[in-house]
Amino acid sequence: MNQAQLIANIYRDSKGITRLQKPDKLFLENTNLMFALSSDTMNTGNMRETFFVNQLKYQHRVEIAEQAVFFIDNRYTIEIGCKTKGRRQIKNLENAFIAADDLEFGFANKIPLWLFGFLH
Repeated sequence: MNQAQLIANIYRDSKGITRLQKPDKLFLENTNLMFALSSDTMNTGNMRETFFVNQLKYQHRVEIAEQAVFFIDNRYTIEIGCKTKGRRQIKNLENAFIAADDLEFGFANKIPLWLFGFLH
């Protein structure tokens, strides 16, 4: 299903045979599939993460981070949340950012989630 681009398998930062084990997180390929497969209300947090993974995984290495949600290209730590999301999880990390939903423009280390849509 990963090769058919129905799902996205995301792993922790690992090497060697550990990469052959099951993925740490599974996401649908994109948020449109979420709406097509479910008539109930969506989990907003999962929808944000699905969008983020969909936009970055084609040209970047997306992995599960130890202290936040994602680790991008072995360099950036990204926490996903709403505009009121605090820095608690990433306060002691270098190159750490918050991708925030419901935010029109970025400030400090917060980046509007919608801006990642320009990457794909």
